[in-house]
Amino acid sequence: MARSRFLPDNFTLALVTTVVLASLLPASGATASFFEGLTTFAIGLLFFLHGAKLSREAILAGIAHWRLHLLVFACTFALFPLLGFALKPVLSPLVTPEIYTGVLFLCVLPATVQSAIAFTSMARGNIPAAVCSASASTLLGVFVTPILVNLLVVPHGGGGAGGALDAIGRILLQLMLPFAVGHFARPWIGGFTKKHAHVLKFVDQGSILLVVYTAFSAAVIEGLWKQVPLSALAGLVVVCAVLLAVVLASTTWIARKLGFDKADEITIVFCGSKKSLASGVPMAKVLFASHAVGAIVLPLMLFHQIQLMVCAVLAQRYARRVEPAAGSAAPLVSPAEAAEEATAD
Repeated sequence: MARSRFLPDNFTLALVTTVVLASLLPASGATASFFEGLTTFAIGLLFFLHGAKLSREAILAGIAHWRLHLLVFACTFALFPLLGFALKPVLSPLVTPEIYTGVLFLCVLPATVQSAIAFTSMARGNIPAAVCSASASTLLGVFVTPILVNLLVVPHGGGGAGGALDAIGRILLQLMLPFAVGHFARPWIGGFTKKHAHVLKFVDQGSILLVVYTAFSAAVIEGLWKQVPLSALAGLVVVCAVLLAVVLASTTWIARKLGFDKADEITIVFCGSKKSLASGVPMAKVLFASHAVGAIVLPLMLFHQIQLMVCAVLAQRYARRVEPAAGSAAPLVSPAEAAEEATAD
């Protein structure tokens, strides 16, 4: 019998297991140093493979739709941060200050790639535009996210413009360099990555699990669970749900107000409302001190699961009522395949 879309997927269960393991058996000393080195290698491999999977042809097919892309970028890097700050007086009392810093970090992250495209396809939206917007958001996030973190998330700890430039430099070296190498190697290894996509998916998920384990190990040693009561975890569920609901409603309303057709509306909703776990966790490791990363990524991990469940339902509703139109196509993935494709994004 198929698993209900409201139940956690296998990757989410693996994330929870990893957090429990790090809480009970945190890595320290030489073991922590080993896992830090292994994690750095795994992240580099992750972005190398993402670069190898990026299709220039698909991006060029959707790049001309500049109004849609500008709106998606505005939702990702402007609407989200504004909502994070506007809702802070209402939502921050539900969690601890450290966790709300993680919520603000979540708000400045780039959009997902796999899940945005998968759900757009499932809902019969503008798939080429989704590929372009989601991919460009990830690349733009390399430069925009560190600046926004420096200005908005930790404005007194980032060292001004120099801190932002230093953060960008570290992300370029640790994330973008292997991404670029992988993309330029695509003519030679692109076929291999496509043929072994299901096997390579374990590299994606494994690297995230390694980061989560090392981050939570350091956080637990620093007393994370003594500082985070159960009431704050329950409050975080409410914070993530409210933030996602407001963004989904806003992107839908803006897309319709600006006269986009239904296929483009679908693309805007799914690309403009998502935040990337695959990019966010490695970025947190680069941008924040090791002992702080656990609390920083906790909101992202929870938001990730909520966005998958909600968007799966929303995509199926779109698919039932929307006929394929200009710029759209028949679904490339089923609901189950979309959820499976999206789990580590």
